Amino acid sequence: MKSANLRTLNGNMKFTTIIPLLGLFAAASSLAEMRDAATHEQLVLSYRKASQEDPARKMTPTKGPDPLLVNPPKDLIGDSDILCFNGMATLVPKRAVLQIPKNMAGRLKYVPGAKLLSWADFYAVNRGWITTMEVSRVQAEGNSPLGEVALKQMSKNANLIVATYQAGPISVLPLKVPAEKAGEKAGEKATTVENISRGPKS
Repeated sequence: MKSANLRTLNGNMKFTTIIPLLGLFAAASSLAEMRDAATHEQLVLSYRKASQEDPARKMTPTKGPDPLLVNPPKDLIGDSDILCFNGMATLVPKRAVLQIPKNMAGRLKYVPGAKLLSWADFYAVNRGWITTMEVSRVQAEGNSPLGEVALKQMSKNANLIVATYQAGPISVLPLKVPAEKAGEKAGEKATTVENISRGPKS
């Protein structure tokens, strides 16, 4: 009997000891959760602090003209010439066509229904009537004249001639003439694109 009573007593003591321990663990866990959970006031203060430290709030609008007004979007069609022939068409920059034979003037107009091709594809199937002339960057900018050899070749060529830079069509601006030399060249026949754009003489 004594042994049984002792075992029962020991069991009760263990049980009564475990219950308070479980209560302590639960209280500690609840306290940790309460500490981790931010209150509404803390969230408001954190948001205000982040807003005050936001560098975007310190940025001021840039002064000056509207970039869209200074550099308006370019009109691709308006800045290009159209080459069209045999149901195919392509676009080249304006002033890229250096020579237009009279019998080919109609090929600079779009024909409804023509398929638009890239320059490379269009030129590949129209080499018979198009000749390309490679120019340098400074020549395209009008800072250097076309070479005499190139001009002679153009005068003898009956094809439509397109200026290219690294195999791609490029505009060739009129040759820039310094103001002090303008008087000297007055009345002279200048070797510019404007003088050679209508093909060889008959």
